[in-house]
Amino acid sequence: MKLKRLSIKSLCLLVGVGALLSMLAITAVLYVLTSDTLMLWGGVALTVCTLVWLFLLVLLFSKRLSAFTSDLCQTLDNMISGNEEPKQISDKETLFDRISHRLSRLYVIMQENRRKVDAERKELQTLISDISHQVKTPTSNLKMVADTLLTKPVTDQERVDFLHGIRSQTDKLDFLFQALVKTSRLETGAIRLEKKDGLLFETLAQAMSGIVYSAEKKDIAVIVDCPEDLHLSHDSKWTAEAIFNLLDNAVKYTPTGGRISVSVEQWEMYIKLNVTDTGKGISESNQASVFRRFYREEEVHNEPGVGIGLYLAREIITLQGGYIKVTSEIGKGSTFSVFLPVKR
Repeated sequence: MKLKRLSIKSLCLLVGVGALLSMLAITAVLYVLTSDTLMLWGGVALTVCTLVWLFLLVLLFSKRLSAFTSDLCQTLDNMISGNEEPKQISDKETLFDRISHRLSRLYVIMQENRRKVDAERKELQTLISDISHQVKTPTSNLKMVADTLLTKPVTDQERVDFLHGIRSQTDKLDFLFQALVKTSRLETGAIRLEKKDGLLFETLAQAMSGIVYSAEKKDIAVIVDCPEDLHLSHDSKWTAEAIFNLLDNAVKYTPTGGRISVSVEQWEMYIKLNVTDTGKGISESNQASVFRRFYREEEVHNEPGVGIGLYLAREIITLQGGYIKVTSEIGKGSTFSVFLPVKR
């Protein structure tokens, strides 16, 4: 039988029996050696005293252990339910105190995990609600067009118009899903940004290529001021994605015949890239909200987009150790400033 499998009562009984037999054996040996009756009775008395004190020790220890076990179970129940923090035991440098200290640490960790789970649950609920809201409009439009084509006679021109509408709504859904996939992969760490030394001008040119057609369509002049030999340690692909989102946002909200300027400045610790437009501007009360996922101002809901571009841009820049800020004035346009660290 292994000792660690024995109960406390069995261990105490084993120790008591061992002590009794040992004392009796020693007494018997001394009596045999000395043949002194006084030695015999002294040994018996000593054995009885030892057993009495051993019994009292076991009794007090069992009561203390029982009380501690009861308190421990109550503490664990409270920790599970999250009702209260474990109480510190007054004893110092004892086994009970060390257990109590670790329970307190465990309670703090559990409470922190609860807070994280609650925050993640709320964020997930908000995300699902936002996605449902974004998907609802194009889905309803697709159903309406499909019902019209199935139930009513239409001319060839009307059919073409309906097909263009279907294509527009499916493009919106595709853009939403692609943006969600990119955001999810960045947030979960499925994609790790790899910073390499490269020309910022080439990254900017890659981003600019995505808005050339839409800018020309609205007759928007795009002015770029960036040194062609400026090197920077950055992830070219994802940085281009972030800058494109800023440029695409500027094109959407700049009226026909407006202007967008892109300028790059080299500071001591950062490279500053400004994207300035002559759009309608952003009110001061909304400037802190524009980087939220799916955020869109009420007055721009008719414009294309799902409100995830600025959020994605901020995530990309933040993951590289940089940050984005916006300055704007109603009726005078906006400036989005990207700061990327010079040091690797």
